[in-house]
Amino acid sequence: MRRFPLVSSLVAAGLLVGLAACTPQADETAPDDASQPTASECATAGPSSDAVSVTGEFGSAPTVDVTDTLAPETTEVTVLSEGEGEEVAEGDVVDLSYAILNGDSGEEIESTFTGEQTVQLLVDSASPVLAGLSKAIACATEGSRVVGVIPPVDAFGEAGAPDFGLEADQPLVFVADIVRILPEPLARAEGDAQDAPEGFPTVELDENGAPTITIPDAAPPAEYQEAVLIQGDGDEVSETATVTVHYTGINWNTGEVFDSSWERGQPAQFPTGGVIPGFRDALVGSSVGSQIIAVIPPELGYGPQGGTPDGGIGPDDTIVFVVDILGTAG
Repeated sequence: MRRFPLVSSLVAAGLLVGLAACTPQADETAPDDASQPTASECATAGPSSDAVSVTGEFGSAPTVDVTDTLAPETTEVTVLSEGEGEEVAEGDVVDLSYAILNGDSGEEIESTFTGEQTVQLLVDSASPVLAGLSKAIACATEGSRVVGVIPPVDAFGEAGAPDFGLEADQPLVFVADIVRILPEPLARAEGDAQDAPEGFPTVELDENGAPTITIPDAAPPAEYQEAVLIQGDGDEVSETATVTVHYTGINWNTGEVFDSSWERGQPAQFPTGGVIPGFRDALVGSSVGSQIIAVIPPELGYGPQGGTPDGGIGPDDTIVFVVDILGTAG
């Protein structure tokens, strides 16, 4: 289903995770150091985090000045401005904007502020990589801006991250605007059932909401077609959103299902810009809770190269997706 990943480099590396991700298991080789604070204990301010100068208002790109030598033994966090929302807890998924810098050189490694996009982070203080990001935002409130200084043990460990310009003994500086704690995704589409237009595939749902799609005994339409099968009343999916969905994809020409999150037993999570154009068109502008059926011609699907590793979609095949939109952020 994916066309290409359209996410920041840290997200693509699997370091920031989204709505449908599972909590990573702790690294059994990591040192068992009781001095390292867990998210539930709340990291506190220290000489390193207090030494980082940050200017700029919440929601705007920060100017960060790292002039002092930063040598934190544990993750330190200074609250720059305190929001009035709910407090972030372990296991929450948080929508945030961030800038990450090399704690020695002060050079920026990555920032979401430049693209005016938010990212979703699963708060997991036991993560084997970048646990310090979780520790830096746990216990802060929605609407807060924080600066965290993260030692190597809470970042990339002994290996460092040379691809990101970070050596093994260098700390990270993490400035984050905590936009909101995201609600739990729905389990299935919820809303008012709608009748599909004549000529569309028929869709029957089992007791859990998984669809069975029956293709009409007719040639596929030449143009893209879309219909709402269940009208939800949640947030609208934006052009830059990251969504959580359940979906089934079927080849109109062969009648074969080629992909299904329902069959895998877990929703999928991805940015709207990271999927084929026809799938994206079905998502953007739709509301959480909705179920959408999209009939996608080749030029808005996988194109001349076809799709799926086993060749289940030919270059001239029309495909159909039934999608439950379970959550959105960004």
